[in-house]
Amino acid sequence: MAAKVFENLGKLGLGLAVAGGVVNSALYNVDAGHRAVIFDRFRGVQDTVVGEGTHFLIPWVQKPIIFDCRSRPRNIPVITGSKDLQNVNITLRILFRPVTAQLPRIFTSIGEDYDERVLPSITTEILKSVVARFDAGELITQRELVSRQVSEDLTERAATFGLILDDVSLTHLTFGKEFTEAVEMKQVAQQEAERARFIVEKAEQQKKAAVISAEGDSKAAELIANSLATAGDGLIELRKLEAAEDIAYQLSRSRNITYLPSGQSVLLQLPQ
Repeated sequence: MAAKVFENLGKLGLGLAVAGGVVNSALYNVDAGHRAVIFDRFRGVQDTVVGEGTHFLIPWVQKPIIFDCRSRPRNIPVITGSKDLQNVNITLRILFRPVTAQLPRIFTSIGEDYDERVLPSITTEILKSVVARFDAGELITQRELVSRQVSEDLTERAATFGLILDDVSLTHLTFGKEFTEAVEMKQVAQQEAERARFIVEKAEQQKKAAVISAEGDSKAAELIANSLATAGDGLIELRKLEAAEDIAYQLSRSRNITYLPSGQSVLLQLPQ
């Protein structure tokens, strides 16, 4: 009796295990921000896109392919040439995601690794096309215009493959060694030119100051001459008296000056 019971329990457990395996293989989960495309062995890729949650499928016949539909970043470096034939190193940062409704077409025509197959090629194509319209100097001074033009062209190009670009930005922009050295030499030459211009302007100002000073001296001499011609030598005699008075005052304050009265004999005691 006990053996029969255990035999029945074994059969029941085996049946439950088989049923559980079948049920488990018939269920699949789609996480948040993801979508699923169903591949049917008999009918191919289904046009229906499955949303988030737990879903049923036919085991062995159907297979779910899960796509991440959230925005993902990607940096793509490109080396290209400007309008004036300068080498330009550009790194483009892209936030991309697939169009949910076009996931069956993307999987059928491109594959699960659509970003690896599409983004590098179209980014290189658009960057080479846009950068070739600008000179090296314009790429620096008109960077916002270049970025906007790249974003518009690349967004339009990516839409043909079923991709949405949420953001496109230029994160790195450098030039070749020769161009960088040329820019530095140009900056040094401009600084030297500014310094030379300052020196020339300073000399011109000094020249003007000397001319003005000479004109002032000439005018003063002319006024003095006119005064002497009008008033005679009285002014000169007055200046002599003033100078003599000042000299006498300065000498009187010095300890090394001795005054000897005129017309009198002064006995000097000299050592024997």
